[in-house]
Amino acid sequence: MGMLVSMGGFIFGYDTGQISGFLAMPDFLDRFGQRHSDGTAYFSNVRSGLIVAMLSIGTLIGALVAAPIADVIGRKPSVTFWCCIFSVGNIVMISSEHHWYQIMMGRWVAGLGIGALSLLVPMYMAETAPRHIRGALISTYQLFITFGIFLAACINYGCFEHQRGSAVSWRIPMGLAFVFAFILGAGILIFPETPRFLYRKGQKDEARRVMLKVYGAPENHYSVHLELEEIGAKLRAESVHEGVVQEWINMFRAPKMAYRILLGVALQMFQQLTGANYFFYYGTVIFKATGINNSYVTQMILNGINFGSTFYGLYIVEHYGRRRSLIVGSFWMFLMFLIFASVGHFSLDRNDPQSTESSGTAMIVLASFFIFGFATTWGPMIWTICGELYPSRYRAKGMALSTASNWFWNFLLAFFTPFITGDIDFLYGYVFAGCNVLGLFLIYFFVIEGQGRTLEEIDTMYLLGVKPWNSQKWVAPPPEEIAKIRREAGTETGVAEAGEVQPIATGAAEPARDSESTQGEKELEHHE
Repeated sequence: MGMLVSMGGFIFGYDTGQISGFLAMPDFLDRFGQRHSDGTAYFSNVRSGLIVAMLSIGTLIGALVAAPIADVIGRKPSVTFWCCIFSVGNIVMISSEHHWYQIMMGRWVAGLGIGALSLLVPMYMAETAPRHIRGALISTYQLFITFGIFLAACINYGCFEHQRGSAVSWRIPMGLAFVFAFILGAGILIFPETPRFLYRKGQKDEARRVMLKVYGAPENHYSVHLELEEIGAKLRAESVHEGVVQEWINMFRAPKMAYRILLGVALQMFQQLTGANYFFYYGTVIFKATGINNSYVTQMILNGINFGSTFYGLYIVEHYGRRRSLIVGSFWMFLMFLIFASVGHFSLDRNDPQSTESSGTAMIVLASFFIFGFATTWGPMIWTICGELYPSRYRAKGMALSTASNWFWNFLLAFFTPFITGDIDFLYGYVFAGCNVLGLFLIYFFVIEGQGRTLEEIDTMYLLGVKPWNSQKWVAPPPEEIAKIRREAGTETGVAEAGEVQPIATGAAEPARDSESTQGEKELEHHE
């Protein structure tokens, strides 16, 4: 299930990885580029920026629009619908002959589908996966993004080598995207809807059946019963529904929700500001500037490292926790970008890069080390954390806003990078180095450790104001205590008048979980 649903990430990665190669393909350049006075083709910063970045505008809109649709028709049918939208965008692009703006608008339409899938896939996994593998399962989304980027680089290289003077060189990579969209759109239909969505719609027996199947547990297993009770308590506390606009207002007014929304937006912003897409979008162009003869090969190597390293990230997320891994990852990426920028600006001869070949080689090595750090930490784990941040009632809306933040900053970087590098060249790396330091502080002071917790427990930790640096040691109350905490928060019907929020004592004692609950969880993990 996790592998098929993660095809949404694969589609995103594939579309991200192929555009860098297209910009350097002779036929693509000849058809959609501009002309110098001597007749040679080139892409201006504006045109290349718009072609690359228009995808991100579409993804931003798609992520926002997908949330209310998913809340009405469900997570599963939404995935199929947005796969169809993505395919329409590909038809627009692949049918273009000489109009660059047709490529641009096709990427915008395809972006609508990719943005929606970037919201729906982590949400589907977060609402379905057992707690002890949830982090790793959501992180497979990032794994498939990296696989898509890597495969796109390989296909681009093959098409460039064998069909470089033909439209086939870029139409084959584009056309293959239809196959991937069909696999996801049709394949998702054989899997069940998420148990939390089913429970919200009153289909409690079906929710139980799905959860038993996903957990691989026997009928009436205690841990499944316990988690369903937690889901029910949480949904009862969220049972007051009003108009669409009022629901958005209520979301920001709900206890600790504005804090969590801003946190999710900031996390996705800093994932982009790590600088990873600097290499993924413009890697072919970047390494041409270092004197590499075949930058397609270099890009393929970097994308291969990105893909392979993400496997290790799946292990890290469930064995070393979110917070510790992200803090170490931030510091590592800061160091790599600091050295990369210094070598590129002070050591590399940009007018004659062949004369400083060792500097170009060093930059490729540093870029590889950076990508290893990103792929094992910030790449997969930010999607995991954002999938855990929000309560069920507001999960679609909260994830839509955080995902939109990712795509907004994706657009800014994709569009403005050619202009910035044209003015300050590799000094641009210092900007990303500084952003990685800020990301480190964001994780330490604001992100709660969710390793081994249910979504309801994580929600309770935010409601109680548990300090992030103490969150790993926090002991969860039993389900009835969790329900009481939510009633005191004023979100359960009949407990508090609308608009009134009862204070929560953050210093209250934290009761230990009962032994029966703990034993049930151990039995379930043993059963699996």
